[in-house]
Amino acid sequence: MSQQAAYLDGDDLILRLYIQSKASRDQLVGLHGDEVKVAITAPPVDGKANAHLTKYLSKQFKVAKGQVDIEKGELGRHKQVRITAPKAIPEPIQALL
Repeated sequence: MSQQAAYLDGDDLILRLYIQSKASRDQLVGLHGDEVKVAITAPPVDGKANAHLTKYLSKQFKVAKGQVDIEKGELGRHKQVRITAPKAIPEPIQALL
């Protein structure tokens, strides 16, 4: 299977992310190579960025924080995230599906 930045796995959405921490604001920037670039304001310290990312994505996709699972890349800026049964899909992601 080709590595897409975003794809559906049944009812779940898999996102391959490139994280830019310490950004001026939280936003889904768009494609960055074969990943979706996400800017977040949190610094990459003590898991703060992951917690912030999880919270941000849960709001964007209208799911509980527990439905956002960082499957790969806990410690790096390249991550794979599974969003269980998203209720909303933001426009930049919708365009990739």
